[in-house]
Amino acid sequence: MTGSLQTKNDKYYVVINFYEYGKRKQKWVSTDLPVKNNKKKAEQALREILFKFESEALCPHTDILFSSYIKNWLEYKKESVDEVTYQGYELLAESHIIPYFEEHQIKLQKLDVEDLQKYFDYKKRHGRLDGNGGLSARSLRLHRNIIHQTLNLAIKNKVIQNNPCELVDLPKNERFNSSFYTIDQIHTLFKAAANDELFPLIKITSLYGLRRSEVLGIKWDSIDFINKLLTIKHTVASVVTVVEKDKTKTASSYRSFPLTEDALSIFQQLKEQEEDNRRLFGGKYIENDYVFKWPNGSKYSPNYVSRHFSKLLEDNNLPHIRFHELRHSCASIFLNSGRSLKEVQEYLGHSTIAMTANIYGHLDVGIKKRMSEELSGSLFGT
Repeated sequence: MTGSLQTKNDKYYVVINFYEYGKRKQKWVSTDLPVKNNKKKAEQALREILFKFESEALCPHTDILFSSYIKNWLEYKKESVDEVTYQGYELLAESHIIPYFEEHQIKLQKLDVEDLQKYFDYKKRHGRLDGNGGLSARSLRLHRNIIHQTLNLAIKNKVIQNNPCELVDLPKNERFNSSFYTIDQIHTLFKAAANDELFPLIKITSLYGLRRSEVLGIKWDSIDFINKLLTIKHTVASVVTVVEKDKTKTASSYRSFPLTEDALSIFQQLKEQEEDNRRLFGGKYIENDYVFKWPNGSKYSPNYVSRHFSKLLEDNNLPHIRFHELRHSCASIFLNSGRSLKEVQEYLGHSTIAMTANIYGHLDVGIKKRMSEELSGSLFGT
């Protein structure tokens, strides 16, 4: 809660800014003080009125349902997070959390640890929307994040005094085990995809270990043909709708790569194809700066890329991996060739080496092999 002095009709007013159920509101309170020669008195009145409102706002009684308060929290978050993050919050809240608590009609001020524990235990057993079992520990933590933030907003608005979500027990996170291709399997994939429309995209993704949002976000201003550099600085992501951003996932995701001769050749060919397609389609060509797109200029959908990649593997009897796991394959090849986790972290654009170690630490066999051989030589004289 904040306040400021404003003038109206030659008198001082205190304007109080506050949130109520996630919505920003204002209240004007007259000080009855004329503007002339009363600045100090008005400032004192501001402090007194603001203190009074903060004291009276402590835990007001409300019959609002917890499900309704989550909806208010979503409106509140819309102003402070990017669109991709918001869509993720909205999808989980509207498909899982809100329906459950609407059905149980639990009021915000009556919500306790037992209610929340029942929710998480239920979702652990039966949470999948397709009816095939429960949610993973990681998914439950995403749900807890939304619930925890909603209750923190209620505390901030003085609707409740404590956050019962802090006392909920969740299952431990499972170790992340990604699937990936070996070098030989990557070569087999390239042969199978040689005539596929996504072949250039697959090769660039594999070479630089890019996220799907990053490879689809490559624009012509990302490529420096003179200095032979590729810079990752745009993204195209999809949760509910496609979101284009002129920024990367994190600051460390903004990074540059030297263009290999193969990569340079791919981009040069795509540039020539774009010019040919522009002439072919004429006025029907869809202008944009993206590199990977359909012949008529329209952009690839992120979901299309994933679906088409899965079908490509299936049609060629190749082991199933997700499109994102081309990135994991890149990391695996590096680590098995003896590259350090720090080098892989910087190449992939992870924000911390701890994240790289959590995902790929079990693949760091190249370094471990050298370490064990060195120690073996010292201990056994081999």
